[in-house]
Amino acid sequence: MLRRILKRLALGAGVVLVVITVTFFLINLAPGDPARLWVAPGAGAEELEAARRALGLDRPLATRYGSWLWNFVRGDWGVSLAQQRAVTQIIADALPYTLLLSVSSLLVTYIVGITIGVVQAIKHRSPLDTGLTVTTLLVYGMPAYWLAIMLVLVFAYGAARYNWPAWLQLPAMGAAALDSEFYTGWGRVVDRMRHLALPLVTLGAIGAAGTARYVRGAVLDVRGHEFVRTARAKGIAPLAVELRHVLRNALMPVVTLLGLSLPALFSGTVFVEVIFAWPGMGRVMVDAVGARDYPVVMATTAIFAVLVVIGNLLADLLYAWVDPRLRQTP
Repeated sequence: MLRRILKRLALGAGVVLVVITVTFFLINLAPGDPARLWVAPGAGAEELEAARRALGLDRPLATRYGSWLWNFVRGDWGVSLAQQRAVTQIIADALPYTLLLSVSSLLVTYIVGITIGVVQAIKHRSPLDTGLTVTTLLVYGMPAYWLAIMLVLVFAYGAARYNWPAWLQLPAMGAAALDSEFYTGWGRVVDRMRHLALPLVTLGAIGAAGTARYVRGAVLDVRGHEFVRTARAKGIAPLAVELRHVLRNALMPVVTLLGLSLPALFSGTVFVEVIFAWPGMGRVMVDAVGARDYPVVMATTAIFAVLVVIGNLLADLLYAWVDPRLRQTP
């Protein structure tokens, strides 16, 4: 098993290297000159060239890449060209918000999705199954950005306009109220949960709908196998059959789905963070791309790539836990 993990880590490191290399050359070859952020508007060619030399932008592209990679591996991620702050500090401020949103949406996706999928399989071909099938298909077919805008229109602008109850009037921007620094204890937790609600529903609803469809099919497939009929013929309690025999085997492909959904989850947070002005890495990355802030773009890209690799490794370990036969696979 250890050998398997080491192979996955080596492969993941190679993937991260390819991603950051491609990103570096693409962002540096894109139109725009970040040196203009360091000079006054209307500055002459001499001042602009001096700024380029100070930033190291006058060196060959391959040399700049080698220098950046060496510094990055050593932990020196440079200084933001737009914010004049250490990139590590920008990442340290934004990463917790992205992890909060991603982990929360992942929990909602699989807890709600698995529950709905199992209920649908147990109530197969019933009115409840039909209603949940229609609902999950509709939600799963919605683009995340469209659902986010609709939620803002309903629960932010619409709720305020029609004087809905206060608990239904949800904030549409940011991660905390302007006066949140005066909140303490439970009040601060409630404020954070209210700001998290709409981004979480946007990511969690679509993810849960897709997971429910997948789980429903997996459970129905397992329930038709011979070993399930044998367990029932032995007189094992129906609940024990569903939990120990059906659900455990049906979760194996769901774990695979987890590994495949993590890249989409992290990329989905970028759009959601921008729409809801959520101060996470996705919003930081978009702002940095617009400002040609190369150090920040490279750092956020590397972090996203590492998170995806870790997520896939975690899914691989979970899959081995669900199916003990894989623990012997080299």
